[in-house]
Amino acid sequence: PADDLCCLTCMGCLLSAIEPETKTEQNDTSETEVFACPVCYEPLIRKGPPGMNLPAIYRSGFKCSKCNKSFTSKDVFLDLTVTSGMKEYSELKPARTELFRSPLVSYLYERGWRQNFNRSGFPGRDEEFQMAQDYFQSVAGGILVDVSCGSGLFSRKFASSGAYSSVIALDFSENMLRQCYDYIKQEETPMNTNLALVRADISRLPFASCSIDAIHAGAAIHCWPSPSNAIAEISRVLKPGGVFVATTFLSTPTNSGLFSIDALKPLRQIVGPVNSSYNFFTEGELEDLCRSCGLVNYSSKVQRSFIMFSGQKP
Repeated sequence: PADDLCCLTCMGCLLSAIEPETKTEQNDTSETEVFACPVCYEPLIRKGPPGMNLPAIYRSGFKCSKCNKSFTSKDVFLDLTVTSGMKEYSELKPARTELFRSPLVSYLYERGWRQNFNRSGFPGRDEEFQMAQDYFQSVAGGILVDVSCGSGLFSRKFASSGAYSSVIALDFSENMLRQCYDYIKQEETPMNTNLALVRADISRLPFASCSIDAIHAGAAIHCWPSPSNAIAEISRVLKPGGVFVATTFLSTPTNSGLFSIDALKPLRQIVGPVNSSYNFFTEGELEDLCRSCGLVNYSSKVQRSFIMFSGQKP
């Protein structure tokens, strides 16, 4: 019953109290506000209690009315990948992507891994968060998606800020999302906080076109298999006036070797896929990438090899 749900004070209590097939009086069918099928991009039909918080997502079922594909929400996250529910087929991403699906890397990410970024000029969690907030001022009150959120380092801060109607922490790594959930429990985040955990592919975002107000990608683009496909997807799902903000490492002789030299950059397309290295870009390449994917009002802030850049959907 709804009264019992309100009395629960932590997600651990919720998961122990709810059997997978539990149904409530609120289990009527309705369309979700944002989620779309990653196969055909049609809006998903949701059966369960409304809301973008963890208990509501856990108690809901999602299905595409067009291609009839169902998506599970019985884990601590909603799996909206194309491969969700497949029993025989599986596929691997490039090594730089698969690395972050490791339980060990997920555990270490906020326990020393991310702090090492300071050596490259990253300003630290609080300052970086405030810089992003400054870019997002024009879309305050809207829906924010933290793509490649990792362990939710910034997702939790965006949600706790109260500046957005909903925050969606999105990552391809199941273990990163589980780690994010563990941090939420440790921090005693209120269960009514509008924070949802979603597994999805950055190159196949499970949102309707022109449905998202703000998208954040912290230290992520260099790990993406196809940054151009990813930013094209980001541009697709942003509303007119929506804002994209990202941070990454600029290309330097240290992280890109000889490929940081202009004359040798074409070789990166040949050698890069072979050695599974990260993608590092110049600022000019990042600006070109944003504009080519339909984003305008490009802006950036640089500190050593750290860059925060932003683009807007016209």
